[in-house]
Amino acid sequence: MAKKRGAAASRSQKSRKTPPNKPSWIRRVVKLLLKISLVMLVVCAAGLVYLDAQVRAKFEGKRWALPAKVYARPLELFPGQQLSRDDLKIELKGLGYHFTSRATQPGSAEWATSRVRVYTRGFDFPDGQEQARKLLIDFNGDSVRSIRDESGSQLPLTRLEPVLIGGIYPKDNEDRDLIQLSEAPPYLTDALIAIEDRNYYSHFGISPRGIARAMVVNAKAGRFVQGGSTLTQQLIKNFYLSSERSLSRKLAEIPMAVLLDLHYSKDEILEAYLNEVYLGQEGARAIHGFGLASQYLFAQPIRELKLHQVALMAAMVKGPSFYDPRRHPQRATERRNLVLKVLQEQGTITLAERLDAEKQPLGVVKQQSLLKGAYPAYLDLVKRQLREEYPEEALNSEGLRVFTALDPIVQTQAESSLVDVVGQLQKRYGQPVKELEGGMVVSNPLSGEVLAIVGGRNTRYQGFNRALDTQRPVGSLIKPVVYLAALEGNYTLASIIEDEPIEVKLPNGDLWQPQNYSRTSHGPVPLHTALAHSYNQSTARLGLEIGTPKVVDMLKRLGLQRDVDEYPSMLLGSTALSPLEVAQLYQTIAGNGFQVPMRAIRMVTDSHNEELSRYSYNILQTVASGPVHLIQYALQEVVREGTARSVYSRLPQGLTVAGKTGTTNDQRDSWFAGFAGDRLAVVWLGLDDNKPLPLTGSSGALRVWTEFMARARPQPFMAERPETIKYHWVEDATGLMSGEGCEGARQLPFIEGTEPKESSGCGDNVISNPLDLLKRWFRSE
Repeated sequence: MAKKRGAAASRSQKSRKTPPNKPSWIRRVVKLLLKISLVMLVVCAAGLVYLDAQVRAKFEGKRWALPAKVYARPLELFPGQQLSRDDLKIELKGLGYHFTSRATQPGSAEWATSRVRVYTRGFDFPDGQEQARKLLIDFNGDSVRSIRDESGSQLPLTRLEPVLIGGIYPKDNEDRDLIQLSEAPPYLTDALIAIEDRNYYSHFGISPRGIARAMVVNAKAGRFVQGGSTLTQQLIKNFYLSSERSLSRKLAEIPMAVLLDLHYSKDEILEAYLNEVYLGQEGARAIHGFGLASQYLFAQPIRELKLHQVALMAAMVKGPSFYDPRRHPQRATERRNLVLKVLQEQGTITLAERLDAEKQPLGVVKQQSLLKGAYPAYLDLVKRQLREEYPEEALNSEGLRVFTALDPIVQTQAESSLVDVVGQLQKRYGQPVKELEGGMVVSNPLSGEVLAIVGGRNTRYQGFNRALDTQRPVGSLIKPVVYLAALEGNYTLASIIEDEPIEVKLPNGDLWQPQNYSRTSHGPVPLHTALAHSYNQSTARLGLEIGTPKVVDMLKRLGLQRDVDEYPSMLLGSTALSPLEVAQLYQTIAGNGFQVPMRAIRMVTDSHNEELSRYSYNILQTVASGPVHLIQYALQEVVREGTARSVYSRLPQGLTVAGKTGTTNDQRDSWFAGFAGDRLAVVWLGLDDNKPLPLTGSSGALRVWTEFMARARPQPFMAERPETIKYHWVEDATGLMSGEGCEGARQLPFIEGTEPKESSGCGDNVISNPLDLLKRWFRSE
């Protein structure tokens, strides 16, 4: 029985299954944490690999989007050159030269009564390096007598570095001038390390002590206020990340700083920092790097900076806005002096050097005094011409160098002429011209190069460009085109045309009834007189006689690109053009019928100074030289005897110039276009709201043009006489052949074979020298 009970008990125990031992909750948590840790380790490893690739790819590749830099023409200096000391001063101011008692370093100049000593900076031109050198320039009045170098040797030709007039920036508007570490001025890196990261050369990209200190500060503040960043971390933040103060950004910044420090030398990282650090804002343009900041603050290349200037830039790194020396000079001075104190305490500079630097003023220039970016109207034209050939990305990121024809001296003369005359007109006429505006284009009539562009009365305004975009009726500026088309046909300067009332019925039934400005008719008049005095009625008759299609064709051959409606009113200037388009028309007239497209760019190179494109002359003769010579004569008469005769109340009598006034209906626009031997200028004055003015072409735009020519001192215009041109004496009132001593006789040019066949009975005399006409003018005045 006992055995059975034992067996039964054994079966009973086997029938009761013992539950397995379940793992405790601790073991489950540990396993979960291990799994999570493993996943995180994989993710972190992948993240580090990704961050490492990002760090290396950008640092070793194309680090920055470099804007194209646009330069003015270099000023060439040679004995006999027409250049005054004041002109040279304009150029040197644009280059940021300092005027001192002794020119002992590049970028300085000293002045004497008749000589100037200049220590040039040199420049890497596409055709070779121009070395920095000391020049002694002797002047004889308004011309250069001689140029000598430091050894006293005479120089036949030398050139200054070109003025940097602006750039073409990427969408983020960042701008920088790259420098190498070796180009940094003394004490710059010492100051940066002393004030921003004293252990820079000993840590591995981050400072644990600095991070710990920042954590304490942030904990006390209850928010993220301090980062404990090293220079390497600051570079990471600016170069790779955003400037947002957040924990996530800081967590990414630390490993990236370590990786950067692991792969690259301290000097490589420091050089990148010098070019990346943010140091200010000029309007929409962000100033990055010490190279550009030197120009922005002091208008000097960075290699020319002194200790007190270097200390100021290092001081601004902590807060470019907070320590802005223009807005907060006291705050900036205190921070600069702190940098100097730290440098002295570390033994980098002596106490005497520190005290001397602390005595120095901040020395920052006014933003508007810099010529860089000072010519927005001209830069606008450069951009438009560049975009015809280069994509936008290449212009704002490839570091192209663009060499233009801008002449800073001519530009200054044009700006001051327009601004000064507009100011005089406002004082004279008051409220009606309170908002008077203007646009101006200046070119070289021999080459077609645009030397200056003025886009408005506010010459620094980066907006609507009246020289390029104002399209206003040109008025009487179109008349030389009408007369030139007639002179290609059966007309001569002596042809008699009727200046009498005229009516033309338009397709819509309206009557076109042009009147002379004086409301007076003049009857039969010689063709040259009708142009000189700008008679509307005779011009309209002449234009209708030859036909508007011929006038439109002449406009095209003179260089107009746009389509023109062939209405009768276009004969008197109802066509709306910009000052630049008008300049193109007169450029061809001044150039003896050779159409030379207006151009602002001479050459484009890449960042390594290799030539990419050269904008050479593109000349095509589109109008025969004979008719052009006749119209040139008539335009000189406009200035000597016609609507522009007030020119010689300001200009020398011996300066031969030519041009045409223009006034539109209700005197809404005042125009003048004219040229001398080496200067062509077109001026427009008007109101942006198109209201009438108390000005004509003669009393408005002509005054600006005359003031400019007086300042520019151009060469006289000497009309080249084609072989087909002969000068004859004619009786002006009848257009019949006459003689020099006859009453009412006048000497006029004729295309050979078109001279009058009938004589007035007083005589006939053909001469071979057209300069006799000028001599006669001078004798009679």
